[in-house]
Amino acid sequence: MVESWHDLLVAIQEISLLDVLPQAAVLVLAATAAFYLHRLVARRTAADSQGVRHLTQRALQRLAFPVSMLVLVLLARVLLAALNQAYWALDLAVPLLISFALIRTLVYMLRKGMRSGPLVKASENVISTLIWLVVGLHLVGLLPGLLEAMDSLAFSVGELRISLLAIVKLILLMGLVLVVAIWLSGIIDRRLTQLPYLSAGAAVGFSKVAKLVLITVAALSVLNLVGIDLTALAVFGGALGVGLGFGLQRIASNFISGFILVFDRSIRPGDVISIGEKFGWVVALHARYVVVRNRDGVDTLIPNENLITTEVINWSYSDPNVRLKIPVSVSYSDDVERAMAIILDIAREHPRVIADPEPVCRLTMFGDHGIHLEARVWVADPQAGFGSVSSDINLAIWRRFKQEGITIPFPQQDVYIKELPAK
Repeated sequence: MVESWHDLLVAIQEISLLDVLPQAAVLVLAATAAFYLHRLVARRTAADSQGVRHLTQRALQRLAFPVSMLVLVLLARVLLAALNQAYWALDLAVPLLISFALIRTLVYMLRKGMRSGPLVKASENVISTLIWLVVGLHLVGLLPGLLEAMDSLAFSVGELRISLLAIVKLILLMGLVLVVAIWLSGIIDRRLTQLPYLSAGAAVGFSKVAKLVLITVAALSVLNLVGIDLTALAVFGGALGVGLGFGLQRIASNFISGFILVFDRSIRPGDVISIGEKFGWVVALHARYVVVRNRDGVDTLIPNENLITTEVINWSYSDPNVRLKIPVSVSYSDDVERAMAIILDIAREHPRVIADPEPVCRLTMFGDHGIHLEARVWVADPQAGFGSVSSDINLAIWRRFKQEGITIPFPQQDVYIKELPAK
């Protein structure tokens, strides 16, 4: 391998055309073969694959070109060395191909482990820039000196020596292992949600535990790799306890409340709930909050603690069926029994009204302006809302009442004048 940029310049000045042609031919042939292998892997990747198989196929597709070309270049390098031919261009291509494969791997894991957004795109640019910067410093021979200089900038805390190099390693390794941990937890989450014999709440619970364990193990592993004594974390644990007591108690409360909601199964994904004036169905359970989506498509983030400490109406806790009451009034001069029969016929015809329990119509009160009736129907999909059911039934009642000559009364007053004022 070429050790420094100066050696590379000297080697370039001493090369001849006979040295360039074999290496150029090797690089062209390796790139061509790697390109066709990449196309072959892409064609064999099933578009409808899911889970671990899909992730594996996508990873192989992204790594097919740089890894296959790297293998071919290394084999050609061994062959040229055996034939006493120059291979400096291949030495230059090896770290570039390794960097290319590493960038594609990290970027793919970052996209799969985190939600798409500006932060992910910025992280991709940072990862690419850092890797190419390290490769460039390695090629020009400045990397060893830079590492020594960073290691010399250090200070000691008791028996623990902390250097700039150790801090940079800690940050880089922590970011890497956290991305890997989040990526693995995402795979576990998708696999758990696809299991037919596992409820949605249990899947969320196991996914939360798996994510917490992976991130904890990853963080402790990085601290151990960097050389930080884990017993020193006792001080950090005490500081964390003080922080929880003063300013982080709400965060800790929401975090613990999230596990309580998952494991006592009081609220599960898909449940229809009402909390205060908010009504909607639970879309997702997160470590700090619950996502509730209403009929307008607006997502409300409700802290987990609120769901534990306040009254929550779960419309689908034990039974998804919900009863809906639709008030109707008819005039005293109309046939009440006929009006009740019409209301029942209309209720039974609605596609969202279930047959068991069957719809009923009750006479609730003799009012000042008419007889008050009430249609009571059951729906099995409260997450779809109740407004459309009420509207459809009311409109159908209005049309049938007009056909049957049944009057819907409205408030009115008669004024009797006993005597006219004298002129």
